[in-house]
Amino acid sequence: MCQSPILQNSRPNGLEDNAQFYLDIDYEKAKVFGLDIDDINNSLSIAWGSSYVNDFIDRGRSKKVYIQAEAQYRMTPEDLNHWLIRNNQDEMVPLSAFTSSHWGTGSPQLTRFNGNSAFEILGEAAPGYSTGDAMDEINAIAAELSTDVQVSWSGMSYQELEAGNQAPILYAISVLMVFICLAALYESWSIPIAIILVVPLGVLGALAAIMLRGLENDVYFQVGVLTTIGLTAKNAILIVEFAKALYDKGTNMIDATIQACEMRLRPIIMTSLAFGLGVLPLVLSSGAGANARNAIGTSVLGGMTGATLLVLYFAPLFLVIILKMVNPKPTH
Repeated sequence: MCQSPILQNSRPNGLEDNAQFYLDIDYEKAKVFGLDIDDINNSLSIAWGSSYVNDFIDRGRSKKVYIQAEAQYRMTPEDLNHWLIRNNQDEMVPLSAFTSSHWGTGSPQLTRFNGNSAFEILGEAAPGYSTGDAMDEINAIAAELSTDVQVSWSGMSYQELEAGNQAPILYAISVLMVFICLAALYESWSIPIAIILVVPLGVLGALAAIMLRGLENDVYFQVGVLTTIGLTAKNAILIVEFAKALYDKGTNMIDATIQACEMRLRPIIMTSLAFGLGVLPLVLSSGAGANARNAIGTSVLGGMTGATLLVLYFAPLFLVIILKMVNPKPTH
């Protein structure tokens, strides 16, 4: 992972393997000597790890009693040869009679994730790459190692992955809610379609702004896209609503659309400028947490710019096309 140009500061989150002393117990020999396995484990546990046995009262205060081997008898591995275990015949059996020892290396901690042995890795994306690129790179590296290696995510990576999977659903629900509200407002299914067709134009402006600034497609950008959907629909509504009112009064559809664009140009520009200038501090923000503010502000400002410039041309076009398709009344 350290050799990958997409990743940086990659490191394991844990302790390095340390020297460990292993005591191997021959349980068959232990049974021949009349020793119980629990007695062996308890003796070793008490001698080296101590054990609580009772309380006693000392000058009116209750104190705990622990038993443990004296320090000079548990300092080195050779001290194990001095220990004796009592068997079922009340005889003392040397520990060295049924055990062997050796040195080795091992991890001082046991790391698990979801009940499975795991190896936690920390790191971040290299400059010029998004966190999504870094996650894809880790998955690719894990696939090259072995088919038995599985990658699971936690913390911010897990939240980002979950948010990314939910983004298409959120976009679809947002567009659907806008469509339902417009259908109820105009009591028609055709007019809302003309407005919804304009929404991708605002999203296109948000994408262009994010790409020009070199920002990432993160959850903050997705929040900005959701906001852009509503703003784009708002600009289209200003034209479509006025054009439909003129059309219902008997005005030619082409003429009604042109008049609507001329009459609603100033409100569209004024509201767009007001909202764009309102998010400008987010675009120019710096300091702690500036990445989140830059992503939201840039996506909203880019979407608002695209919605203002493109909607003026495409909203009337979509409206005329939709009405020609669904309404037999002449439009020109």
